[in-house]
Amino acid sequence: IIDGRFHTECSHFIAMSTKFQDCLRPNCLFSSRHIHLIACKSQSCIRLMALPTKNPIRISPSKCCDCVLKTRDEVMPMVRVSGMR
Repeated sequence: IIDGRFHTECSHFIAMSTKFQDCLRPNCLFSSRHIHLIACKSQSCIRLMALPTKNPIRISPSKCCDCVLKTRDEVMPMVRVSGMR
């Protein structure tokens, strides 16, 4: 589970913290309740993890900082100074 901030204007999610949660299914290889304890070769067992769930704990009505910088760079392109790389 990923806790984070959701920006409604650009629909981006910025992660703030993560935590693990056991699915508690007996046919899941990653669960503490998995029925085959050692070297599971059963075809009926789940071998892939699902994508983490995004849990918005903060809602922000503004754009995320990446989108703000991208918009600013489109409006005001960086001017190169002679002698600088």
